Amino acid sequence: MIRELGAEDIVLSYSGRTFSGIKAGPGIIGQERALGLLRLGLSIDRIGYNIFISGDAGQEILSATLSAIDEYANDTSMLCDAAYCWNIEERRPRILLFGKGKAKLFQEDLKALGEGRITSSEIISRWPDDSIRRFIASLPEYKECGDAYKINIILDRSAAETRPAIIESHPSHRSLFGSIDEKAAPHLAIRPGSYQLAAGGYLILDAEEVTSDEELWKTLKRYIEMTERALSSRNVLGEMISSVRPDPIPMLTKIILLGNEDIFDSLSEKDSKFPRFFRITPEFDYAVDADDKNINGTVGYLMSAGKDFLPASDDAYAEILRHSSLIAEDRSKLTSELSLLGDLLEEANIIAAESSHAMIEAADVQEALHRREWYGSLTEERINSEIKTGAMVIALNGTKTGIVNGLAVIDRGNASFGTPAVISVAVAPGTEGIVNIEHEAGLSGGIHDKGLLILEGYLRHRYARTFPLSLYAGICFEQSYAEVDGDSASLAELYALLSAIGNIPIRQDLAVTGSVSQMGDLLPVGGINEKIEGFYNACLTAGLTGTQGVIIPEVNISSLILPRTIENAVAEHKFHIYAIKDLDDGMAILSGMSIGERDRKGTFPPGSYNRKVEDALRELCRWSQKG
Repeated sequence: MIRELGAEDIVLSYSGRTFSGIKAGPGIIGQERALGLLRLGLSIDRIGYNIFISGDAGQEILSATLSAIDEYANDTSMLCDAAYCWNIEERRPRILLFGKGKAKLFQEDLKALGEGRITSSEIISRWPDDSIRRFIASLPEYKECGDAYKINIILDRSAAETRPAIIESHPSHRSLFGSIDEKAAPHLAIRPGSYQLAAGGYLILDAEEVTSDEELWKTLKRYIEMTERALSSRNVLGEMISSVRPDPIPMLTKIILLGNEDIFDSLSEKDSKFPRFFRITPEFDYAVDADDKNINGTVGYLMSAGKDFLPASDDAYAEILRHSSLIAEDRSKLTSELSLLGDLLEEANIIAAESSHAMIEAADVQEALHRREWYGSLTEERINSEIKTGAMVIALNGTKTGIVNGLAVIDRGNASFGTPAVISVAVAPGTEGIVNIEHEAGLSGGIHDKGLLILEGYLRHRYARTFPLSLYAGICFEQSYAEVDGDSASLAELYALLSAIGNIPIRQDLAVTGSVSQMGDLLPVGGINEKIEGFYNACLTAGLTGTQGVIIPEVNISSLILPRTIENAVAEHKFHIYAIKDLDDGMAILSGMSIGERDRKGTFPPGSYNRKVEDALRELCRWSQKG
């Protein structure tokens, strides 16, 4: 059935809620699954239980990670001091481990031994560890090698109350793995990096920063393997970019990588060691259910983020919640990227202060969003100006054959907006099939290419059952000079194709978005709100006629969070939104013709658009065979 949406179908409001009893809270909501797995990984101090956390909410994920670490970092029982000493026999630095805060005491004893204030037997009796005793017993005369009586303390945990958690925001070989002072004695030359300083604790890295440098990523994996061997055998050499080859620190450094799904999928597919090294893989969702718990959690975060701002009214919070659902592109969801909402609250606070308001009101939030849109709307205004002057050729009323107004989204930095895209199809006898002109010109992405191949499959499935599909059909995005990708235009392309094949005039006051399978099933698309707003603005620029609107898949209704200007236009029947379950319904709206179902003999009824398309394909087949 053809369904035109009314205002009641598209209006979204969180007004009427009271938030006065909510307490300020942390910046993470609705991530119980990911947090549970993260805590599991933090609780297991074993080789291979490093952690890769995927998700788009970067700052929120980091905050959640640090908060979870706090739950486990109080156990300092595994923390040790570590120092490098000179091994006389092998002439390379060896590692000595001490109880927490004991390395400095040993350093003082060594100094006293070198100065003759104590004897080696006295000092040995103070240090029960075999490796320390062997080192003391191997010391040469102080006059021969004074540096041998010095140790290089690289981990001093005397003041540590928690396990270390180091964030290395700009990883490099030097910052991660340390360096060597070539002028100093080998064991005194070692300068630790964050990997060593995090021993016994956690090292947090940006996955993209680390993996984008192939050599750095390889080195990190070598250190993980080196630590693995060091924990099982003390007789393993370490690695630094120098002739100096010190022992590794035989303490576990738990690596925590923060990245996105693409990086995770790439590493899982291409790096055979990645699953063994990173066994814990929490995934933070970009959107969460808009239930009471997450609504209150969002407002609690805003209260915390805005503690130095003007107080916000309940309606202001409601307006921000509406924007949260818009970011999530789902009426039943909220974004988990709460920092984005905090930014909006701050901008609204500035506007409220400029207006001498006593508190942040909904109007201040709306004005902040309006300013954002205005700041990033220069390109959109240029396009609409070209529509108005005729520099961009597009019809917003009347009918045409083989031409459909599609909808596209243009991204410009942090701003994105929708715009009409004229899709045209030229059909003739031939055997080339559907020709993607964008592809031929090098302006089509792989997903768009796939979408057009699907259209050919649909023609065969729906019409060419008893005869060969033989035609030439050139599909083009008119006045488009940038790459076209994605399959959200495939429904509009199909309507233009059917119109051209059957010589069926279709309405130009309607725009179409949607993806279609080769079986004719309609699939949802992204950017639905920007697309609808873009076509509405184009129609508004050229002059609303009262008949203009858009056709969208019904499954996209849940994504509709539209500007109030469009809500009002829909309520006043000045702009129309048709939500369709079946692509035939869209063609019926566009053409005004009956759809037509096959009878028992498999024939479409005369006068239906399906009959016109099938008859035209048969005729094209005959002409193609004659040629």
